[in-house]
Amino acid sequence: MSVVSMKNLLEAGVHFGHQTRRWNPKMAKFIFTERNGIYIIDLQKTVKKIEEAYDFMREVSAEGGQVLFVGTKKQAQEAIESEAKRCNMFYINQRWLGGLLTNHKTITKRIDRLNELNQMEEDGTFELLPKKEVSGLLNEREKLEKFLGGIKNMNGLPDAIFVVDPKKENIAIKEAHILGIPVVGIVDTNCDPDEIDFPIPGNDDAIRAVKLITETMANAILEGKQGNQIEDTEPVVETEVVTVEETIEITEE
Repeated sequence: MSVVSMKNLLEAGVHFGHQTRRWNPKMAKFIFTERNGIYIIDLQKTVKKIEEAYDFMREVSAEGGQVLFVGTKKQAQEAIESEAKRCNMFYINQRWLGGLLTNHKTITKRIDRLNELNQMEEDGTFELLPKKEVSGLLNEREKLEKFLGGIKNMNGLPDAIFVVDPKKENIAIKEAHILGIPVVGIVDTNCDPDEIDFPIPGNDDAIRAVKLITETMANAILEGKQGNQIEDTEPVVETEVVTVEETIEITEE
């Protein structure tokens, strides 16, 4: 049994890659065919890679590790935030600040400032200050919350990061590599899978595709924390039920 069904991957459009003129030859091993100028990703291989990433995420979580979800493109922002929160992990979904990992001490100072401003509001300090000063402090807090709110409770560096679109999040990946932090990521047909420790071949532009894979990684984390299988809302389908050939036929109907 698989942690995600071929049927769900198909319905989410995970199999649709980029146009054939925009591709990375290293992704050839994950491509099944080409249709109308679009590469079709081999979903059987996607399922296998999802399972490998799932097992890794579950293990990290079971050992008490921290996972940072990263996805700053519009199609990923909502899923990254909601799924990270659902599994009580951390996220960056607006802009990756250079040095967030490699210069973590400086970033920590900004997070401390954010927490300080939140505390000032909670303990009534703002009520004792001039309105103009309070306005400036609130603007400062809003900006810090936008870019760092998703990691304000993260203790130290993450034990793994999950990335949507390695080409866009290349700085995050480079920083993770420097520090030896494993990277799990959705790799579309224009990406280099060798840059990712646990690559998941799939569509990184469709909201439903990103949501499904991100949700599955969050499930792995929850399972690791709970020590038991997450009950799916739908019956799991064996990977053999929908073949890649059938996938192509269905999409052309």
